[in-house]
Amino acid sequence: MLKIYGANLSAPANKVRMTANVLGLEYEYIQVNIRGGENRTKEYLGMHPAGKVPVIDDRGFILFESNAIIKYLAETEVSPLYPDDIKQKAMIDQWIDFVSIHVGGAMGRVLFNRVFASFAKVPSDERSLSDGIKFLGRFLPVIDQRLSKAKYLAGDKFSLADIALLATVDPAEVAGIDVSPHENLV
Repeated sequence: MLKIYGANLSAPANKVRMTANVLGLEYEYIQVNIRGGENRTKEYLGMHPAGKVPVIDDRGFILFESNAIIKYLAETEVSPLYPDDIKQKAMIDQWIDFVSIHVGGAMGRVLFNRVFASFAKVPSDERSLSDGIKFLGRFLPVIDQRLSKAKYLAGDKFSLADIALLATVDPAEVAGIDVSPHENLV
């Protein structure tokens, strides 16, 4: 059975879980206690050398990095979430990358400094927080504009790009980010 290693507050891990759920896959979810150091054990580092989540174990095939995992899962199921057409795939990849790099990077800065820093007992980095807010102000309108022209990020069909977006912006409320000005995104 497919095993997904993750942490409930991890957007990348949630992206993998959402994909598995949409695909209707049976899986075992293994909560990795990051605060307790489970991600730094020799066994875990053998699966992910940087000690991050998510990781999957598909009957002995180990894969890390959420974008690689969701593509793998969709390909193994021959799913319309990631169709065979090379141009459609390229469009999906483009938006997955945009969401992960630009929106996800900015969201991560805000979420860490407003929520996780206190858990980690480290001070909030005000410059990083400010940069994250500034970057979201730049990149969320790009998403909103795209969604004003297309039903979904990569076109007229729901795809992995939309799952990536949902998982990335899902913690906006917890992070104190108001997405309501972006009505197409909402």
